[in-house]
Amino acid sequence: MLSVTDLDLFYGDARALDGVSLAVEEGSTTAIVGANGAGKTSLIRAIAGILRPAAGSIRFRGREIAGLPSHVVCDLGIGQVAEGRQIFPSLSVRENLEMGAVIPRARADAGRSLARVLSLFPRLEERLGQAAGTLSGGEQQMLAIGRCLMGRPELIMFDEPSLGLAPALVQELFRTIRTLAAEGMTIILVEQNVAASLKLAGRAYVLENGRIVLSGTGAALLDDPAVKQAYLGL
Repeated sequence: MLSVTDLDLFYGDARALDGVSLAVEEGSTTAIVGANGAGKTSLIRAIAGILRPAAGSIRFRGREIAGLPSHVVCDLGIGQVAEGRQIFPSLSVRENLEMGAVIPRARADAGRSLARVLSLFPRLEERLGQAAGTLSGGEQQMLAIGRCLMGRPELIMFDEPSLGLAPALVQELFRTIRTLAAEGMTIILVEQNVAASLKLAGRAYVLENGRIVLSGTGAALLDDPAVKQAYLGL
């Protein structure tokens, strides 16, 4: 469904990604793990069209998308739940959700999409008229995911979704991700909770200093001594 080949990305003279290659199968959950500064968010932003790579290829369903504007990438079916949620705090919950359906692919089914989101997150239905900035952190994360789903994506990229959430809310978040995966959604998961993300993932990649240094099934990497030592404290 998605292939990244020999991707290079720079911030000025600083190299963020160095020859990164990976593949994401349709209907799979793929985890990308690594330390802070390893290049995980840079990779997500390059796929989303927010950053322009210096070299390499990003193909979605066979179409080259590297360098396309982010709104075009989104309309092709790639959604992103960004780090820090990035909701519109002064808009209501309903208005935030409606913003997710402004792209052409989503407009005709906005009503059905809203019903689906509210069935997935009943608490949002109770707060439709409430300013998004007054929601709790967990509710804001639900809203960010719901807004992404309003765009009717075929692939969702989660960038550090559990950041700043209480442990009970983290468990709820991962249940939501498992539900989406069970429904057939293709997922890329960048997550500080390495153990939880590897348990979810069919395939996983380890990024270090902008390079892929390990790849395999989530279960295999969870059992890898180097991963245990570097990321799981074992």
